[in-house]
Amino acid sequence: MWLAFHLLTGGTFLSARNLWNLSVQTASVGVMVGGMVLVIVMRHIDLSVGSILGLTGMIMAVLNARVLPDTSWSGWATLLAGLLVGAAIGAVQGAWVAYLNIPAFIVTLGGLLIWRGFAWILTSGQTVAPLTDRFQVFGGGLGGSIGGPWSWAIGAALVATVVVSDLRSYRRRARSGLPQRDPLLQVLVTALSVALIIGFILIMVGYPDPRTGLPRGMPVPVLIMLAVTALLMWVVRATRFGRYVYAFGGNPEAARLAGINTARLTVMVFALMGLLAALAGAIQTARLNAGTNSTGTLAELRACL
Repeated sequence: MWLAFHLLTGGTFLSARNLWNLSVQTASVGVMVGGMVLVIVMRHIDLSVGSILGLTGMIMAVLNARVLPDTSWSGWATLLAGLLVGAAIGAVQGAWVAYLNIPAFIVTLGGLLIWRGFAWILTSGQTVAPLTDRFQVFGGGLGGSIGGPWSWAIGAALVATVVVSDLRSYRRRARSGLPQRDPLLQVLVTALSVALIIGFILIMVGYPDPRTGLPRGMPVPVLIMLAVTALLMWVVRATRFGRYVYAFGGNPEAARLAGINTARLTVMVFALMGLLAALAGAIQTARLNAGTNSTGTLAELRACL
């Protein structure tokens, strides 16, 4: 598909500039995907994430443009307020599912309509703009990238992590007598992972800053997406919370009888989903430099698919 688009656009689609912009545009969805995976693993669904994204984005836009002064901390204060609202909305929806036994489909379908309505009521349908430069950093604006040297430093760290992780996993399975890949195949798999990382960094540094001509490097939204993905992977693989989520998804009744507080777990997962939707709202609102009522429309479909 990429090659077809590249040919149809006369060599524009696979340019560094277009791929850089696509990575920024998809970062908000990438942030929500991890939370949606946990929701789906627990046999639920959250259809309200697009509306939560829109509401929290509008709240952050109002705070940033009309309430908070333009100071060094205003961008972070705006983000924190949005995250708290998103987590609270998710927790409320999770409580309806966990303690009132209302299907998540019904609860979040109602949330899809309700939270979008609150976003409209908040500003009477007005678009709120412009936002401060410090908040726009979260959306990958002109100052929302880390430059070439730092991008290569992060790329080197990722390469080292992949190599060390694959090597440790190979040795651990060998000591345990578990079946594993042929050594040559393992080297090829690791080399492919390293090549993908290097290729990604090359694309990120291949798009120059229009003001200075220097490489823009990784955009902040992509860094946020990578950090969220890495954190959730660690949570799923190495924490009790992650094991409980998969135990609940395998057999909710067995998980409850095993002593897991399944109601609290459900609330926590939905609260996490709400927090990630708010984080996606911050990214998208900052990228647009405006809070609009249409922000996040149909984002629930993209996150679920």
